[in-house]
Amino acid sequence: MTKQLRTQIDIEASPERVWGVLTDFAAFPEWNPFMTRADGNVRRGERLTIRMQPDSGRAMTFRPTVLEVEPNQRLRWVGRVLAPGVFDGEHSFTIEPIGAGKVRLIQQEQFRGILVPFMARSLDRNTLPAFEKMNHALKRRAEERPSSEHSDGAPRD
Repeated sequence: MTKQLRTQIDIEASPERVWGVLTDFAAFPEWNPFMTRADGNVRRGERLTIRMQPDSGRAMTFRPTVLEVEPNQRLRWVGRVLAPGVFDGEHSFTIEPIGAGKVRLIQQEQFRGILVPFMARSLDRNTLPAFEKMNHALKRRAEERPSSEHSDGAPRD
């Protein structure tokens, strides 16, 4: 059985800015309410360590393998519980330009395995809202102006 979760949000920032926030793992504890800690190299074949805190769920640390890295466009990994086919999650972030200085971030995960039917309600109730919270937090972070700029974008003296 399979189950897919999908969320999206429009962000007033460049693809480079959104990518920078998404891949700055050291800063996750400062802003990310869902993936509260992440470590590792964003390179195909590398293993990451990610601490997740779903809504109303139990925190969990897992070690996904990076499947795809297209800077400023897409990051995708796969994580597994126990062994392949038990409960696999292929997670992706896609950054699509939708105008000058504006992108759409799509966060989705495709779950597969024998435990999916037993986890489906929990994924809808706990994980999907956590994706949404992360999207909104990432939007706030990416749209922040650096403190070295005036509100009009001009550098400070």
